[in-house]
Amino acid sequence: MVYFASDFHLGIDARLPSQERERQIVRWLDLISNDAETIFLVGDLFDFWFEYKSVVPRGFVRLLGKMAELKDRGINIEVFTGNHDMWMFSFFEDELGIPVHREPIIREINGVKFFIAHGDGLGPNDYGYKFIKKVFAHPISQWLFARLHPNFAFAMARYWSSKSRETAEQKDQLLGRDQEWLVEYANKKLDQMDIDYFIFGHRHIPINCLLDNGTSIYINLGDWLYYNSFASFDGRVVKIQFFENDGASPRKL
Repeated sequence: MVYFASDFHLGIDARLPSQERERQIVRWLDLISNDAETIFLVGDLFDFWFEYKSVVPRGFVRLLGKMAELKDRGINIEVFTGNHDMWMFSFFEDELGIPVHREPIIREINGVKFFIAHGDGLGPNDYGYKFIKKVFAHPISQWLFARLHPNFAFAMARYWSSKSRETAEQKDQLLGRDQEWLVEYANKKLDQMDIDYFIFGHRHIPINCLLDNGTSIYINLGDWLYYNSFASFDGRVVKIQFFENDGASPRKL
């Protein structure tokens, strides 16, 4: 089995406090480890992350320890950066042996072709964010931020993160397929390449959408702030599921 999840946003409280949500994620990882071959964690695992040369953010030891354990057991784990944790550098690769993807990837699994990305900065519009993302991704910006003391730097970053989240919360309603920009992006990609499944995070709503060609499917993974949603691939089809959240169901477009 192949599993996909995103948007844990550890470091902030939501339906559950962050530490309890982290324990819940570890329970989920324990459960799926029974049959998982690959686990894709598709961005925004943390509400903020920055790696100094010898310092990483405090906390998250349960998740990091579980990821290291599963990796050592031979389960392939791959991580994507999101807009809240784009400042991942070498820690995951050096300490855990887990690759970090900073751009979308295309992966064929059992003859099925996947396009996988967090989703931030893709699609039309949102030019302001796309500009800010380029600024934050620039090595000079990262070098300057690293000159700040972690106590001050992390406090400032968490303030930015909260403002970004407040803006996102205003948009976390299903807009309809003609206004969902990741759906539009996926449909345009199909003019250039053959993809069976587009797997995205970022949107915070679990969505299953048949695309315009009538065969390809757009999946949004939702989040663990409120949904506890993830996707599984059994070699034939992708299914959105929920962990410790009875009665939840994906949204259709």
